[in-house]
Amino acid sequence: MPKRKNTFSSWRRRLAQRAVHTGWSWVQRAGSVTAENPGRLRFGSIGEATRLAFPLGTVFGEPWIHLGSHCIIAEQVTLTAGLMPDLDLGPDPILRIGDGVVLGRGSHVIADTTVTIGRDCYFGPYVYVTSTNHSYDDPHQPIGRQWPRMEPVEIGPGCWIGTGAVILPGARIGRNVVVAAGAVVRGTVPDHAVVAGAPARVVRRWTADEGWQPPLRTPAPVPIPAGTTSEQLRALAELDEDGVARLAELEPEPGS
Repeated sequence: MPKRKNTFSSWRRRLAQRAVHTGWSWVQRAGSVTAENPGRLRFGSIGEATRLAFPLGTVFGEPWIHLGSHCIIAEQVTLTAGLMPDLDLGPDPILRIGDGVVLGRGSHVIADTTVTIGRDCYFGPYVYVTSTNHSYDDPHQPIGRQWPRMEPVEIGPGCWIGTGAVILPGARIGRNVVVAAGAVVRGTVPDHAVVAGAPARVVRRWTADEGWQPPLRTPAPVPIPAGTTSEQLRALAELDEDGVARLAELEPEPGS
């Protein structure tokens, strides 16, 4: 005979699950870091509406870390200034993050010397940015014991950095650049470029004279018309192919 389901045990499990999820949501809200509720962290500056999600990654050297306004720092993001905690790094900030920056879950920004991230940059998860690289000049010493090399890193405004990308010391990335997922970037990247590969190279670029070269393969997204309500958007999302075709037939002819 089939075993009878223990309804009471199932009910208790659902109740416990709901309690755990509710409790964890409360912990996430209470543990997040903002300018109003910085906890133990004392950043050099942290702007309005910026939030570091809980649980945090490794964070140290925060007096030399300046965060802009309206930034979203996801869970388990590491932000460090200096080689180790409790160093005096001088009067100037080491890590600057501009307004409106989004750092995806599990990303690392390691600023042993200056790292600057421009406003409105978006990072996918697990991006690694570092101003320090290991040295291996002496073949008789373990690499981890050799003094590292440091070079400043600069990421211009408006960039999109894909999942798992690595930005190496000395990188200079222009404005509105796309760094493909998994790319390894070193050196200078011009404005309005798309780079991919390891090492990364320019695979597409926009200029005022030629536009995008090679040309884009997909049409540009159509902006949502001004005045469109959330109810209208939900109704459009529920349309099937036949409904979209019928709606297209209702569009007025040009010049009518």
